[in-house]
Amino acid sequence: MSTVAPLSPVQERDLLERAGRGDEGAFQTLVERHRGELHAHCYRMLGSVHDAEDALQDAMLRAWRGLPRFEGRSSLRSWLYRIATNACLDTIARRPKRVLPADHSPPSDPEQGPGEPLVESVWIEPYPDEQIGVEDGYAAPEARYEQREAVELAFIAALQHLPPRQRAVLIQREVLGFSAKEVAEALESSTASVNSALQRARKTLDERLPERSQQATLRALGDQGVAEVVDAYVDAWQAGDIDAVVAMLTEDAAFTMPPLRTWFGGRDQIAVFLAGYPLNGVWKWKPLRVNANGQPALAFYSWDDDEGCYMPFALNVLTLRGDKVAEIDAFITRSTEDPDPEVLARLPEQDFEARRLAAAFENFGLPGRID
Repeated sequence: MSTVAPLSPVQERDLLERAGRGDEGAFQTLVERHRGELHAHCYRMLGSVHDAEDALQDAMLRAWRGLPRFEGRSSLRSWLYRIATNACLDTIARRPKRVLPADHSPPSDPEQGPGEPLVESVWIEPYPDEQIGVEDGYAAPEARYEQREAVELAFIAALQHLPPRQRAVLIQREVLGFSAKEVAEALESSTASVNSALQRARKTLDERLPERSQQATLRALGDQGVAEVVDAYVDAWQAGDIDAVVAMLTEDAAFTMPPLRTWFGGRDQIAVFLAGYPLNGVWKWKPLRVNANGQPALAFYSWDDDEGCYMPFALNVLTLRGDKVAEIDAFITRSTEDPDPEVLARLPEQDFEARRLAAAFENFGLPGRID
């Protein structure tokens, strides 16, 4: 949670005047209060922590250069959001949308094991919402979605199916609670156009989002209920008990493994995959509990004989439905360009991919090894 104290109107005016005269320290004091929420905004737009950081850095540079022209007709916060949104739209124009494997291709045959990684950076990345400081509750009374609900994997995946401007409109209206007039000014559009885009975006999200958000599910279970589900899942994995793992899954559960394009759908298919690969007895695992995208997650480490310790392998984000696991999105840190199925089946022995290691472990402050 953010601990930066709010500024009084007098303090903000003083800092704006000083920043407008070239005082970088004053500018940093102003924008630091909004950095966490702006970072979350860029992540919602882009589906990637790496891309969000680049877009936010670009936005801060644009804001610094444009500050002398800031006339105060809108709040500093909405002005910064306007700049960040346009920086994200420029980023989107340069690269393909990000998705999860289940949105990219049909489920795979578990007998074939892990498939080749998809080299292009098209996968959504996990979000360290607690480390960044995403707040609980709503950003504004007019918002439709909670701030932490709006970084859940299902929500981020649904957003990526919207055209860029619809995505920007929906986030600003439904997550941030900005008025149609504010959004129209930010996008240099009309209020009527914004309202039309919002209606289309709502329809797409309503078709793609589950009936209950993870925040509602977690509240219904309570802290103790969530802990019991996660503890049972961990115990089953560490015992190598495939039946126990599978019993905790919903009938239509999905298991994805970005950067691999393969994924497995349905409890029976996942059981075949587990028995043939991660729980076939070859690998030893040690999971650490963490949170990602407002959801329970497990950082899985695999035993490395050469290092004599457990090394990072995958961040598994769990999506719950009641007290069952409906989806496991395992963001793997290892990669290989070798298409040999035998090599792909032994991913824990392959080299780290630096960006994926950062996305799944370093961004979460997780240790680089466990003895």
